[in-house]
Amino acid sequence: MEYKNFIASLGLENIDSALIRQAVTHSSTGNADYERLEFLGDRVLGLVIAEELYSRFPDEKEGDLAKRHAALVSGKTLSKIAQDLDLSSMLVLSDNERQSGGHNNDNILSDAVEGIIGAVFLSSDYLTSQEFILRIYDRYIDTMTAPPQDPKTRLQEWSQGLALGIPTYELVERSGPDHQPQFKVRVSVEGYSPAEAEASSKRAAEKEAACLFIKTNNIE
Repeated sequence: MEYKNFIASLGLENIDSALIRQAVTHSSTGNADYERLEFLGDRVLGLVIAEELYSRFPDEKEGDLAKRHAALVSGKTLSKIAQDLDLSSMLVLSDNERQSGGHNNDNILSDAVEGIIGAVFLSSDYLTSQEFILRIYDRYIDTMTAPPQDPKTRLQEWSQGLALGIPTYELVERSGPDHQPQFKVRVSVEGYSPAEAEASSKRAAEKEAACLFIKTNNIE
């Protein structure tokens, strides 16, 4: 997809194209990259989603709204949105980063989505940013019929219900550079095979490991 067509597909023709370009540029290039825009976009995204959930679900308690919010602004959802936008083909990466699979790296893709949101906010205003965010998020909010349960909580309730004790989480490995670390975590429950998962933070890796354990063992 050509760059101009990419911007048009996002409906962002009136947004500063140089900022959009920066929003999809990885630090490995040595050029102006998305990190500061991602920082800003993360905050704008959080506010827009919080406001939308507050309006859409007037009868829900704070805890349930927080669960919805956490799921919607997670790297997992952002990487899905990046796929919806065909963002991998537009990422500006160093040759080494691309050869190592950076264009399909969920962390890079999710950061770039937040970078684009930051670029939209800087080039326009809150309402324009809100419209863009809700447009790319609409189906994810609509299909969330109930507040998602945290996988670690779900796994713990299951294991304690069977008198198996509390699941244990172990950091197996930390790899990658300081600016882009990866954490591999193993979760174990007595009498069951452990599950391992990797993510850009220890907390996220624990959640992914819990999800994998639940899926592997067909836990309802």
